[in-house]
Amino acid sequence: MTQEPSSTPSQGDAVDQAPAPVSDETHHDQDAATLAVSPAGDSPPKNPARKIAALVVLVMLVLVAWYVVTDRLAPYSSRGAVSGYLAQLTPRVAGQVTEVFVQDGEVVEAGRPLFRLDTRPFELAVRRAEADLAQAMQATEASAASIMASQAVVTQARVELENVRASTNRILSLARRDLVAQVDADNARAELRSAQAGVARAEADLESAMLALGERGLDNPEVLAAQVRLEQAQLDLELATVTAPTRGAVTNLQLAVGTYVSPGTPAITFFDARGAWITADLRENQLGNVTPGDRVAILFDAVPGRVFEGRVQSIAWGIDPGRPTTGGLMQNQPANEWFEPARRMPVHIELEGGLEAWPRAVRAGGKVSVVVFAQGRDNPVAWLSSALLRLRAWLSYLY
Repeated sequence: MTQEPSSTPSQGDAVDQAPAPVSDETHHDQDAATLAVSPAGDSPPKNPARKIAALVVLVMLVLVAWYVVTDRLAPYSSRGAVSGYLAQLTPRVAGQVTEVFVQDGEVVEAGRPLFRLDTRPFELAVRRAEADLAQAMQATEASAASIMASQAVVTQARVELENVRASTNRILSLARRDLVAQVDADNARAELRSAQAGVARAEADLESAMLALGERGLDNPEVLAAQVRLEQAQLDLELATVTAPTRGAVTNLQLAVGTYVSPGTPAITFFDARGAWITADLRENQLGNVTPGDRVAILFDAVPGRVFEGRVQSIAWGIDPGRPTTGGLMQNQPANEWFEPARRMPVHIELEGGLEAWPRAVRAGGKVSVVVFAQGRDNPVAWLSSALLRLRAWLSYLY
C-alpha cells in the first residue's frame, strides 16, 4: 500500500520559515555592544548645577572676607551728613516786628541788622527812667545830665563787649580746629581786650560823674535805683534791633512784619558760615582701628565725580540707646530681630583745607560717603577701597 506524503512541515522546515524568539538578555547584550562602539561625543551632557553652586559659594566667601577685612582696615559708610553751627536767633526783649532787613538765603556779615521790634515802648521807658533819675538827682542837689550821658556810654560799651566776646569765642573755637588763620585769632583777642578796656573806661567816667555828687549822692538809694532802671531801659532799646552774631546765612526765613515775638521764641534760623564738618555713622565693629587723625576719603553727593580728603577729628563717646525707664528702673528692650545689627557711632570728620576747600554746592544736611583709612593708605585694601569710592563718585552722576 503506497503511503501519501504528509502535508505537515518537518521540524527543519519550521525552523526555516519562522524565526526563533529573541530573549531580553539578547537585546541587553546588543545595546551594551552598541554603546561600547559608539563615539565619546554621543554621551549625555553633565548637569552644570554643581559648578554654578560652587561658584556662588566661592563668591559669597570672597565677599564675606572682603566685608570683614575692610571693616578693620578701611571702614566705609554711606550714612554721613554735612553738619554746621545752627542758631535759632531770638530777641531778648518782647515786641512786635516792624522791619525785616534780610531775605531768605542771604549771606550777612557780623553785626548786620536782621530785624527790628517796635522801639516806641523802649524809648518811652528810657525817657521815664531819665526823668526818675533827674528827680532823684534834684533831691541830692546835683545835675543829672553828665550821669545820664555817662550811663548811656556804659550801656553801649557793655553791649559791644558782649557781642565782641561771643564773636571771639567762635573764632577761637575755629582756630583750635585750624579752620581759621592764627592772625584772625590774634585779632579777635585784641578786639576783646579793646572792648573790655572801653567798658572799664566808660565805668570810670561814670564813677567820676557820681563822685562829683559827693558822698551823699553815691549812697542815696533813690539815685542808685533810678540809675539801674535807666541802664535797663537803654539796654532794652539796644536789644530791640537783632543783629547777626557772626558772618553767616539766613535760611528758612518765615518772619513777617507784624509778628509778635518774645524771648525764647525762635524768629530766624541762622547758619554760621565759618564752621562746618562731616558727621559719619560707623558701626561699632568698624571702630576697632579708627583713631583721631586718620585720613579719610570723602564723597559729597552734591559734587559727583570728585573725591575730597579729610581726617578724623573725634569719635563720639556715646549715643542715646533709647531705653525707657519706669519707677526709676530701666526696662528691658524687646528682642525684635534674631540678629540685632551693631549700633552706629557718630564720627566727626574735618575737610582738609578748611573753609576754603568746601564746595559751594554742598549744604548742611547733605549726604556724604566716606572711607576711613584706619591702617594707612599703603595697603591693597586701601587701594581697592579708594578705587571703589572713585567709581561710586562717577556713578553718583546717575543716582
